[in-house]
Formats: sequence, structure tokens, C-alpha cells
Amino acid sequence: MTNYILVAIVALLAGAAVAWALTRSKNESASIREGLATMSAQLASLEKERAASHAALHEHLRLMGQGQKELADETETLVRALRAPQVRGQWGEMQLRRVVELAGMLEHCDFIEQATVSTVDGRLRPDLIVHLPGHKAVVVDSKAPLQAYLDAAEETDEAKRAAFLDQHARQVRTHIEQLAAKDYANELTEAPDFVVMFLPGEAFFSEACRRDPGLIEFAVNKGVIPSSPTTLITILKAVAYGWTQERIGENAERIRDLGIELYDRLRTTAAHLDTLRRSLAKTVESYNAAVGSLESRVLPTARKLNDLGAASGGEIAALEPVDITPRALVAPELAAEPRPEEAKPPM
Repeated sequence: MTNYILVAIVALLAGAAVAWALTRSKNESASIREGLATMSAQLASLEKERAASHAALHEHLRLMGQGQKELADETETLVRALRAPQVRGQWGEMQLRRVVELAGMLEHCDFIEQATVSTVDGRLRPDLIVHLPGHKAVVVDSKAPLQAYLDAAEETDEAKRAAFLDQHARQVRTHIEQLAAKDYANELTEAPDFVVMFLPGEAFFSEACRRDPGLIEFAVNKGVIPSSPTTLITILKAVAYGWTQERIGENAERIRDLGIELYDRLRTTAAHLDTLRRSLAKTVESYNAAVGSLESRVLPTARKLNDLGAASGGEIAALEPVDITPRALVAPELAAEPRPEEAKPPM
């Protein structure tokens, strides 16, 4: 009998344990399902954001590629245009004018474009004549060769590109010799013994110097100064400063005369102010004398009439003397000479 009871108790306990385990398993399953649902929603949100970012990146890359293609097309158009000598010359002149504007050298006073110089051998036409103080002038030529450099810019083969760049350096050297042969210094009496060769781009000059390291020394010995836009701006800035100092020097005498005239007028104005001060002091002195006479001579008689009943109305208001005196001019430049009547008597 005892065994049956034990078996029954064990069976009850086992059933309870199974029921508790099933209940706990259901609760854990529900928690897992909720966690998986939350994770699935987050993954869906991340996927949506990733798709949007991918689309934005794709659009950005598309626009970048389109811009790169447009830039390449514009560059190709510019290169084709610059191959025409007339267009290349106009572009160089435009760059030259821009440099002159940046340097502050105005056309109507400090430089002349496309001036023609008549010589025995014909006519010379420098692109720019920059006037210097002291009736001097600097000639600037912007007809630099760029054909070989443009060919190198379009070439993809490194060997051919190097050959074109070497040719560009030789063309620049040849142009230096041609400029030196024009001898602007002898044709223009106001020109110094050098001419400025303007290359309308920093790369044109630097690449030529890189391929021909002795190019600058060769040019200087020939009386030619190679100049990029940055270098020419520096030169023109120095010229503009020289013009400013020249104008100051030319106007120095006029400034001196104006200073003397202004000083004399200040002395005259100071004399007028001193006269006004004396007049104000005299007026205050007369007012104080009148007040003293009124109080000592007139008011006593008026009070007697009031005491006898001959006057009507209120009492006469008291008058205060003026104790403030005008300020005298004490600066040596403004102090006027003392008048004879104000001079102190001899001791």
C-alpha cells in the first residue's frame, strides 16, 4: 500500500514539473518571438536606409561623372580653340588685361595696349607698354608659343608627351631669341634694356623651365624676362607703387604751399576768436557794472517808493552777476599778440 502511495506522489510531482516546464517554455517562446519581431523591424528599417543611401550615392556619382564629362568636353573645346593662332592671341591678350586689372594699373593712365612702334625695318607691335615713373616704359609681349604644350596635354603616351614638352621648351627658347632680336630698348628711347615675355599660364612657364633648366638664365642674358601671371602681377604692383610715390613727389611742393596757407588761415581764425573773446569779456564786464549800479543806486530808491505805496505789483527780482569768463587761447600758435591797452605797465 505504501508503495502505491509513493508512486502516486511521484506521478503527481512529475506531472506538476512537466506542467511548470511547459508553461515556462511558452513564456520563453513568446519572448523570443517578440525579440525576433523587433529585430526584423530594425533590419527592415536598416535595409530601407541602406537602399536610400545607395540611391543617393549612385545619383551623386552620376552627377560627378556628368560634370567630369562636361569638364572634359569644355577642356577639349578650349584646346581646339587655342590651336587657332588668332584665338590663342586673343586669349593671351585677355589674360594680360586681367593681370593688369588685378594689379590696379588702369588703362587711361598707366598702360597702353597694342601700341604700334615704327622702326627702320618695319613696325613693332608690343602687346603692352607699361609706363614707369621718370618717363620710362616696360614692353610686355604675350605672343608665346603654346602649340606643342597643347599637343602634350592631349597625348596619353608618356614618351610622345615628353617629346611634345621638349618641343614646347625649344619653342619658348626660340621665342626668347626672336624677342631679343626686336631690340625694343633701341627702338623705344624710354624702354629699359629688357622686355617681359608673358606666358598666360603658370603651367606653360614652369613646364618649359622643367624641361630646360637653363631657360631663365638664357632669357636674362638675352634681355628677356619670362613672366607668368603671378610674376607679372608682382612687377605691375611694384610699378603701381612707384607711380604712387611719383605722384606724391610731384605734389610735395603743392602740399607745402597748402600747408603754409592753412597755417596762416588758422592764425587769422585764432585772431578772430581772440577778438570775440575780448568782446565777450567786455560784455560781461559791462553787464556786471550795470548790475552793480542797479543794486547800489537804482534799487534803494525803488524800494523807498514801494514803502510809500507809490509802486504796485511784486518785488523786483534780484539780478546775479556773471562770474564766468571766456577761455583764453593758450597754444603758442593761436595766442594773439597783446594789444597796447592790455599791455602791463612798466614796474
